[in-house]
Amino acid sequence: MACDTTVYARAGLVGNPSDGYYGKTISFTVRNFCARVSLYESTDLEIIPSLRDRSRYDSIEELVEDVKAYGYYGGIRLMKAAIRKFADYCQERGIQLPRQNFSMRYRSSIPRHVGLAGSSALVIGALKCLMEFYDVAIPKPLLPTLALEVEAMELGIAAGLQDRVIQVYENCVYMDFDREYMEAHGHGKYEEMDPALLPNLFLGYRTDFSESSEVFHNPIRERWLRGDPEVVQAMKEFAHYAEQVRNLLLAGRGHEIGPWLNRNFDLRRSLFRLNPADIEMVERARATGAYCKFAGSGGAIVGMYEDEGMYQRLLRTFEGTSVVLFKPEITEPSPTAQPS
Repeated sequence: MACDTTVYARAGLVGNPSDGYYGKTISFTVRNFCARVSLYESTDLEIIPSLRDRSRYDSIEELVEDVKAYGYYGGIRLMKAAIRKFADYCQERGIQLPRQNFSMRYRSSIPRHVGLAGSSALVIGALKCLMEFYDVAIPKPLLPTLALEVEAMELGIAAGLQDRVIQVYENCVYMDFDREYMEAHGHGKYEEMDPALLPNLFLGYRTDFSESSEVFHNPIRERWLRGDPEVVQAMKEFAHYAEQVRNLLLAGRGHEIGPWLNRNFDLRRSLFRLNPADIEMVERARATGAYCKFAGSGGAIVGMYEDEGMYQRLLRTFEGTSVVLFKPEITEPSPTAQPS
């Protein structure tokens, strides 16, 4: 038996980073990049390292450059943690797994360390393959929670549910992480939205090194856990922005959401210690008249533009920089669609 699954990158449109603090967010799928996990029956249980987990180099200089680009941690730990958590999930529910081994392969085109949810994509891909291989059904609303536990509980990575929810549901989702509801149900309230309601959006990401999300989030989480009034109020504000954008989208007024994106970034900038190179990305985009914010924890931006003329100005303003700008593919192309 062989299983294969594809999980796409994502962008946080508004409300992030309140997903890790019982807030509200809206996210959408970015099908331009994806992670793929394959699993097939084998004599021994084996995780086959991808290129980014290599341990053989031509020189010390090559190793140094590889670490600068991708850090010290690859996908092996994610695969191991996903398998461990899946086994625990089954054991806790009395699900007897057959003595059937497998080999697992994984690969990803999602840019790393730029907040496009590459790690969670690999985890969800692994869990989906394991579900299919062992014929175990995990309720859809609970799968993002399990995926978060892989990173938060097994690996100690500070993160929120947003990435996992959109990568399970796909397309565009409004998420309400109300604390009382989550404690009662084990998941948030997830409302799937029609991506056609979204305005013209662009994404950009840095091709030079950026910080991983766990480095970015930890100081704020510590303040929030201490009940720091500034942080607590900010998370409520982020959630309010998401609610306002949801209402505008459902009213068919997607062209009016831009100021809320700017507010989201401005509040984040007043609270977080941000990388100057990331701030420059947002400021360059805004200089063209576009609205802009972080797509995740830093290293990538998402924004709204008015028309093709403005998009071309955006492309020109990033010429000669380390930033790649593009239009996100949010939904799967229609089988009848003709290539342009």
